[in-house]
Amino acid sequence: MKTRDISAQLEVIKRGAVEIIPEDDLIAKLKQGRSLRIKAGFDPTAPDLHLGHTVLIQKMKQFQELGHEVIFLIGDFTGMIGDPSGKSETRKQLTREEVVKNAETYKEQIFKMLDPQKTIIEFNHTWMEKMDAVSMIGLAAKYTVARMLERDDFKQRYQKQQPISIHEFLYPLIQGYDSVALKADVELGGTDQRFNLLMGRELQREYGQAPQVVLTMPLLEGTDGVHKMSKSLGNYIGINEAPEEMFGKIMSISDELMWRYYELLSDKNLTEIQTIRAQVENETVHPMEAKKSLAAELVARFHGDEAARSAQDYFETRYQKKSMPKEIKKQFSAPDPVWICELIADRLGFAKSRGEARRLIAQGAVKVDGKVVTDVNFQFQRRDHEIIEVGKNRIAQVAKDG
Repeated sequence: MKTRDISAQLEVIKRGAVEIIPEDDLIAKLKQGRSLRIKAGFDPTAPDLHLGHTVLIQKMKQFQELGHEVIFLIGDFTGMIGDPSGKSETRKQLTREEVVKNAETYKEQIFKMLDPQKTIIEFNHTWMEKMDAVSMIGLAAKYTVARMLERDDFKQRYQKQQPISIHEFLYPLIQGYDSVALKADVELGGTDQRFNLLMGRELQREYGQAPQVVLTMPLLEGTDGVHKMSKSLGNYIGINEAPEEMFGKIMSISDELMWRYYELLSDKNLTEIQTIRAQVENETVHPMEAKKSLAAELVARFHGDEAARSAQDYFETRYQKKSMPKEIKKQFSAPDPVWICELIADRLGFAKSRGEARRLIAQGAVKVDGKVVTDVNFQFQRRDHEIIEVGKNRIAQVAKDG
């Protein structure tokens, strides 16, 4: 879609968005008839992206398809500081080596969604490492401590007399300065980034630029349907996970949450999604079929059509037909109850050690009777459970005489 029709563009841009600040500025920029510079920043704090990250990348893709210039900013400098947004304590600082290693994986992963020929990749060390002490002091002078403490997370920590390091105040200033360096017209971010995004508007004014428009997107709930998708909570769906794992995790979300995933992640237009939802509501289409369609679309995006078909076949064979794939069937007997890590490592040999078993659980790779195990202290009981799976190919079943 490469239309310059303002109303048509707005319909695409506003899809799923929480706020556009201010919308009148966005309309004025669109009326200029030029390609806008769209910025979104990602700190490489972990090596892999998950579907929660792709909410912003999907919006970038939509801007790209409208003919605008998309800038994927890798915050390799800010990543060493650590974003304080939503944090109740100072974040652990990453080393330069950790940040650079993670940044390389980001470059590989984003082109599963964005057009590599039309995507500008920038690293904020490019301008920040050239900034001398005098310039940094000048940047810091453009914002007050009182204004900084209006920010909710800083305010709460200050009131509770919890420590706030000076370098944490620098984070929103540097993120805002990124918009100055890139001359951004629009910056995208999650709702938790609102303060940082608005900082960009203020600093652009200070440096004599037209202030950017801020567009916030919702934080995608993870597989638990409650909390923001996060690796630390074990409720994430990684885009580099095996197709079968990704498909199965998407199928595990609730029927209601499915529509949020459709709106924020699917390439289907809103009319198509509304049609599918109406079919589900009037019971002409089963919710599971609608969810399988979504899962197949997302798996195909990151792994290809053939992998998506294979993942769907695996899911239907394993969970709908309740049959075990013949080539990966293993009978076992074990004490009752048995600690999940002991079962995986010592009894089944599905992990080299109990430590590796813990890591597999943290990665969401362990399932009991089709449900992901998130508790490393889980006790497997033969009378209550039958099947244990670790990853794609390691599946075991309780022996009938066990």
